[in-house]
Amino acid sequence: MKDGIHPVNNPVIFKDGEHEFITRSTAKSGETREIDGVTHYVIHLDISAFTHPFFTGKQKIIDTEGRVDRFRKRYGLRG
Repeated sequence: MKDGIHPVNNPVIFKDGEHEFITRSTAKSGETREIDGVTHYVIHLDISAFTHPFFTGKQKIIDTEGRVDRFRKRYGLRG
C-alpha cells in the first residue's frame, strides 16, 4: 500500500440524544471526551438507528392507491 494516501481514522463518539456509540471515523469535531486514556471526538447526530422510525417500528406503510391489494389480487396472495 502507498504511504500518505489513506485518510486518518480517529476515535469518535457518535451521539444521538441519550444514545451513543464509539467507533472510528475520518470526521472530527471541536468537542472531545476522554475514555480510558484515549481522546475521542464527539459528533452529534440528528437521527440514527436508535431513533429512526423505520428501525424503531414507528413507521407505517401508507397505501393510498391500493397497490398492495392489487398486487395480492393479481398474484393470488393472501394477506
